[in-house]
Amino acid sequence: MVGNGHVPSREITQVGFSTPAGTPAGVEVMSLAELAERARVRMGKSGLMRPQRPDFHHLITLTSGSLWHTVDFTGYALKPGAWLWVRPGQVHQWGELSQAEGTLILFQPGFLDRATAAVARVDDPYAPVAQIPVAEDSDALREAAGHLEAEFRSQRQQSLEVHLSVLRHLLAVLVLRLTHLTSPVGSPAQEPGETYVRFRDAVERDFARTRRLDDYAQALGYSPRTLSRATLAAAGVGAKEYIDRRVVLEAKRLLAHSDQPATRIAARLGFSSATNFGKFFQQRTGQAPIAFRSAARGGTPGPR
Repeated sequence: MVGNGHVPSREITQVGFSTPAGTPAGVEVMSLAELAERARVRMGKSGLMRPQRPDFHHLITLTSGSLWHTVDFTGYALKPGAWLWVRPGQVHQWGELSQAEGTLILFQPGFLDRATAAVARVDDPYAPVAQIPVAEDSDALREAAGHLEAEFRSQRQQSLEVHLSVLRHLLAVLVLRLTHLTSPVGSPAQEPGETYVRFRDAVERDFARTRRLDDYAQALGYSPRTLSRATLAAAGVGAKEYIDRRVVLEAKRLLAHSDQPATRIAARLGFSSATNFGKFFQQRTGQAPIAFRSAARGGTPGPR
């Protein structure tokens, strides 16, 4: 998140995981006050508020105050008890930390064992970003986070292998509890249908290759109308709109976190020219790509 030796620049580079010397590799636990101080020393007062695209996980929870945090260009107003999970590859932006107290847990992909990662859906790009647990779950999460932090800061004489193993197990408890929260009364969680899941996964795999709904329908063996009905029921938008939104999201990520020219971004997303990419982006966002890039980097994030 705030990597050792990171030098801020106009290009928002992908941030790699780096823990301070003397701490275990793969996971880190810190208070938001510690985060703010580290950022001040290494990145300057406003450095933390620039868009970042880390290659590791962030778990954020507050104990008091409030925090505005933006993930993939959607803002979340965090209050005490809420949890926010930023996954690798997502672009996120910190708000003002002076009014918030809480905990930040960082961990690398691969730190948890494969079985836990699968059950906890650690690599699910469609998992919810923000969660507000019910009281029982909130208490369990707070206890799990407390045990993890205590072990991370522990000065007990023990082997590094044992220390890492305990941290891995304690983090597993936390993410499993967070992933499988009790649904509030009256709003049971519903699993998306198979048709939508197959379409969603195909779009995630191929959105940079094709934006044509007919291509997905043919590849999956459904009619375009069937895909649209399934997507509308599960995601609230039609299938073609779903494809376009995924392309726009990736375009925003690339514009916000790098200085790649429009021609290169257009090619990466399967457009025949920067002009066609620019028209597509303008029609769907109301901004030219360069204007979006400037806005994404220019201001302090906050409620809008």
